[in-house]
Amino acid sequence: MCLAVPGKIINISGQDELRAGDVSFAGIVKRVNLAYVPEARIGDHVMVHVGFAISVVDEIEARNTLEYLQQMGELAELEP
Repeated sequence: MCLAVPGKIINISGQDELRAGDVSFAGIVKRVNLAYVPEARIGDHVMVHVGFAISVVDEIEARNTLEYLQQMGELAELEP
């Protein structure tokens, strides 16, 4: 099953197709390509699928989605 997981942008670098950021997923930080969400800023929550942020979401939606995924046991790949 393919999932998009919500995370919070904590750092951004680069421009255009090289735009990337550090995104925190419940404390686990991963480098994510932000080229598809040029409107995203530090502090925003994004849905991430296979290393690419695909949409910006509000904090409540991000928190609820993360909670559902944790309950389903679908976040094991985020472990360090």
